[in-house]
Amino acid sequence: MESTTTKEIENKFKLNSDNRMRELKAFDETKIGVKGLVDEGIVKIPAIFHHPPDKFSYSTNSTNTEHIIPVIDFTNTRQHIISRIKEASETWGFFQVVNHGIPLNVVEDMKDGVVRFFEQDTEVKKEVYTRDQTKPLVYNSNFDMYSSPALNWRDTFACNIAPNAPKPEDLPVVCRDIVLEYGAHVEKLGMTLFELLSEALGLDPNHLKDMDCSKRVMLLGHYYPACPQPELTMGTTKHSDGSFLTVLLQDHIGGLQILYQDSWIDVPSIPEALVVNIGDLLQASSLLLFGLCIFYATIEFFFTH
Repeated sequence: MESTTTKEIENKFKLNSDNRMRELKAFDETKIGVKGLVDEGIVKIPAIFHHPPDKFSYSTNSTNTEHIIPVIDFTNTRQHIISRIKEASETWGFFQVVNHGIPLNVVEDMKDGVVRFFEQDTEVKKEVYTRDQTKPLVYNSNFDMYSSPALNWRDTFACNIAPNAPKPEDLPVVCRDIVLEYGAHVEKLGMTLFELLSEALGLDPNHLKDMDCSKRVMLLGHYYPACPQPELTMGTTKHSDGSFLTVLLQDHIGGLQILYQDSWIDVPSIPEALVVNIGDLLQASSLLLFGLCIFYATIEFFFTH
């Protein structure tokens, strides 16, 4: 009897797994992404987006105002900036930077460019929807679609900025110019951050750059459309960044949170600010033995319209 029951459970699990895989493939093959579901007017989100309550309750109750992520002004003296970066990296792993040299109009144009891309006609976006990572621009919904326990309510495009910048003609017209311009600015800012981090570690300013820590730069643009059942899903689940460094831009709506001393802290949206995240590679590189490190420039958006 026990053997039969075990077999029944295994068969039920396999059936559920098979059904889920079919649902994932069906959604993926539509090439419409989450934005497409919203455009079609759905009122109930598919089960593949459902997250168990314990997976998202932490982010719906963040009222902690005791702690505020450090904001570092790059107009201060270099030694002051280094001191602040050192302290923020050690205690938070995050900080925001202002007066960083990227013009505000470029920052705003980047946000607008991402919006323009995702709010194109669905049939236009279908032409560049792919999971082929060798493409100059990769647009899809949930890069880990077939391995994650539940999908995030998010669409994304990604392109490499360095070492080989994409050709303009390989990028969508609606965001081509600003992606290249913003990417160049963030790459330059990344070089500055590596210098400051090197000095914060008591090393030569070029130490991290000489290790090729800035060799690869990838830009990601995320889009989170309004969800008819937000209590059932997440835009981005709890995670750590597997990069060396992440430079993140969020829009005016905000929604970004970080884990600090076992509490989820809201990261306030400051129009010109960029959020810097010390990634897994830097945290693991206390001996500085990496031959290749990566930093990402990511654009985070949380749309409610």
